[in-house]
Amino acid sequence: MIIGEIIRKFRESKGLSQDSVERKTGLRRHYISRLENGHTVPSIATLEKFAAAFKVPLYRFFYDGKEPPVKLDLPRTKTSESGWGAKGRGLEYLREFAKALSRIDERHRRLLMGVAQRMAARARQSR
Repeated sequence: MIIGEIIRKFRESKGLSQDSVERKTGLRRHYISRLENGHTVPSIATLEKFAAAFKVPLYRFFYDGKEPPVKLDLPRTKTSESGWGAKGRGLEYLREFAKALSRIDERHRRLLMGVAQRMAARARQSR
C-alpha cells in the first residue's frame, strides 16, 4: 500500500476531514491532498505529525500487522557506539545530511549513494 493511501485510511477511520488534519498537524490541506493522492512522499518528521494527529504509533505507517512488531535485539558494534556521528558535531552533521537527503528525488539519491559506495570501497582497498 502506498503511504498516501495509508494516511487517507487513518484519516477516514478517525472521521477527520483534511481541514481538521490541517489544524492538528499544521500542514496545508493541499499538501495533505497531494500526499493522499500519491503526488508527493512525506518525510519522517511529517509522518510524526500525522501519527500525533491520528493518535497512532509511527510504526503503523509501515507495518500492517495486528500486533506490534517484535523488537529485534541487534548487537551493538563499536562503530555505532563511539564512531563518528554518534555524538557531538558529527551527529549534527549527520542530522543535517539526513534532512538534505529527504529533500532530493530518488534518482539523485541513488546517484549520491552510488558515489559514496564507490568512495568507501576505494578507501577500504587503499588500507
